[in-house]
Amino acid sequence: MGTVASSVERGVQPIRAGQGHSFLLRRLHSLSGIVPVGVFLLEHFFSNAFATNGWEAYAEQVKFLTGLPFVVWLEIIGIYVPLAYHSLYGFYIWYRGESNVSDYPWAGNFMYSAQRWTGAIAFVYMGWHTYTMRFSGIHLLTNSQAAFHKVQAELQHPWALAFYIVGIIAASWHFAYGIFLFCAKWGITVSGKSRRRLGVVCTGLAVVLIAVGLATLISFFRSGDKYNPPPSTWQADTESGGGATR
Repeated sequence: MGTVASSVERGVQPIRAGQGHSFLLRRLHSLSGIVPVGVFLLEHFFSNAFATNGWEAYAEQVKFLTGLPFVVWLEIIGIYVPLAYHSLYGFYIWYRGESNVSDYPWAGNFMYSAQRWTGAIAFVYMGWHTYTMRFSGIHLLTNSQAAFHKVQAELQHPWALAFYIVGIIAASWHFAYGIFLFCAKWGITVSGKSRRRLGVVCTGLAVVLIAVGLATLISFFRSGDKYNPPPSTWQADTESGGGATR
């Protein structure tokens, strides 16, 4: 007695036209994850890595960023709006999609689920991080000298440190695998060989970002005057020349 086997095509399927508004929305969702959200993530890792050079270098970088022209509009248009769209539409895709992890336990399906969960974790982490650094406690827009101490004080809470570590790992993985998906969906990598090579590159990128993030965290626990700003830096209400949002 014969049986009929249904085949499930493996791999990342490209975004195809002819899907109504969803085609454009998915294109925008995929693109926004690279530009500007991904670019901002890389900048954020780079800027925060100045903490490895001490609190003064970190404060100067923070001061430079908030001294940019039209910084508030740059944040709203270049960060908050694209990030909100990418996150919320990503949740919608997750809600409407099926990963088939239990039925088809292939690596691609597990990666699908991992991408969704890391995105959700990163979203919560960034929301919490933005609130604590930008809208609560010491106002860094007017006192960038307090930036290092503010992060340093927050990391003294074990749960906050753990959340930072989890958030860094989630954001790094989500972005790196997002590049892989972007190239596959936009037809940049078509063959299995090209996708395998890109997968190695993206895995390496995730590892590098995680390493940079953890090295930055360690800087806030180092001893010595270079990594422990004097109380006068965070006790002042304002400073001349602006502040920061990191």
